[in-house]
Amino acid sequence: MNKVLVCYLFTDFDNTESILNFKKNYKKYKSGLKHSLLICFKLLEKKRIFLLKEKLKNLDYIEFIDPENSNDYDFGSYKRVAKKYPHHKILFLNSHSYPIKKNWLKKLLLHFKKDTIIGTSASYESLLTSLNIKKIYKFFSFFYKFIKYKRRFKPFPNPHLRTSSFLIKGSDFNYFVKSRKFLNKEDAWLAESGFSSLTNFFKKKKFNIYVVNSDGFKFSESNWKLSETYNYLDQSKSLISDKHTRKYLKLSNKDRKKMSRISWG
Repeated sequence: MNKVLVCYLFTDFDNTESILNFKKNYKKYKSGLKHSLLICFKLLEKKRIFLLKEKLKNLDYIEFIDPENSNDYDFGSYKRVAKKYPHHKILFLNSHSYPIKKNWLKKLLLHFKKDTIIGTSASYESLLTSLNIKKIYKFFSFFYKFIKYKRRFKPFPNPHLRTSSFLIKGSDFNYFVKSRKFLNKEDAWLAESGFSSLTNFFKKKKFNIYVVNSDGFKFSESNWKLSETYNYLDQSKSLISDKHTRKYLKLSNKDRKKMSRISWG
């Protein structure tokens, strides 16, 4: 098995269209680099897995059926994949992600070395700063959430790699998640953008943390916005598409500017 692994996660909460979109784009846009594809099936009944496998017949992949019976979110599944493949460089892709440029994997691996993590997009957004009161009668619930988030999330700017797609060595990811549990959505948010996020954890370990775009250039934290991969201009240099990048592209120019301010200031 090749030591570069692309792990695509598909769960019982996802529409079959998502995995078909992944298959179509995976086959359309050649990766440019030899690798193994792993598809992780999470919380699916045997009948649905069988039906999905029929649709994936002409796709060469490793089947990984997640043994966990409860929903511990994407990070829980990634944890078990990384535990099985600790010596592999793993590109994790969630169920809504797929490549949209040729040589997407080759360009990511060009900049991958020891003690490195690479994202295909990033953000400065803070869940704390983004909180707002939608209804005046919800003030007390807002205040409670604000106090809780203040202990868990940095205010803007809160630089972090977006975890819809990121490249990391399996053993490094194991080191990050070994004592973590993902019992609810907030645990997953903390792992992405909290004080103890993937980005912050490895920044303390002096890792190199980059975003790589379709030009094949790497961008350090101070220049992530200029990669043009997330909520900036037309995102024309994204290597990987996900549901949030697609949502941005459907917005009016006015709403794009608003989203860009939330992400980058």
